Amino acid sequence: MKKIATLVLFLIGTQIYTNAQTAEEIIKTYHENIGGEEALRKIKSVKMSAKVDAQGMTLPIEIVNMADGRSRMQFEFQGKQMVQQAFDGETSWGVNFMTQKAEKADAEDTENIKRESKDFPDPFLDYAKKGYTIELMGKDTMEGAECFKIKFTKQPLLVDGKDVENVQYYYFDTENYVPIVTETEIKSGQMKGSISQTVYSDYQEVEGIYYPFSINSKVKGGQGQPVTIEKIEVNIEVDDAIFKFPETTEEAPAEAK
Repeated sequence: MKKIATLVLFLIGTQIYTNAQTAEEIIKTYHENIGGEEALRKIKSVKMSAKVDAQGMTLPIEIVNMADGRSRMQFEFQGKQMVQQAFDGETSWGVNFMTQKAEKADAEDTENIKRESKDFPDPFLDYAKKGYTIELMGKDTMEGAECFKIKFTKQPLLVDGKDVENVQYYYFDTENYVPIVTETEIKSGQMKGSISQTVYSDYQEVEGIYYPFSINSKVKGGQGQPVTIEKIEVNIEVDDAIFKFPETTEEAPAEAK
């Protein structure tokens, strides 16, 4: 009887150990499930074509991200292409919706974009080398699914001239080990202190990597702006000029005669 009891305790202990997860193991499994680290490192460019629901309108959008950190996001409105945000590695800019003119972002916004640019093609890829840390906070239920909650601490953000903590919480479903929700505190602006939440679903394979084709970003508890990805292209040729700020030169006034 004693031997049987000992065997039962051993099996129970083994089961607990088997079910135990570390943050590192969760991220490793996540990368394996979406295609593998080797495949991720081969990605040099990603172009996404999508539609976003905004204030009762459906707008076509296009997002291009490069391995060196350059990026561009534009949308189409009344037949016109509007660059919402672009970054050439040094300068961040966008088109003012009211004036229809390109404007450079301020130094602080540009610095934050530069700090975040190293997250391509996946923020968890080589996270330790980037100086990021991960911590398993236990389990939670999000979108009706049991999830691992990972605290992801990245490089600080610059707010009002000071570095502030940059923490995101990722919720990986315990079945497929992919993130279905992320949350982070808004650090500036009118919504400062609120929780920004992004919901991911409809993962599909593109060139050996799984991407979410449905993304809904919102303030927690709000309605948000659902984005439906229609097409993803990987490792395509991209014209360098699309990232550059469109410098304009005004014609000099004619000399008086």
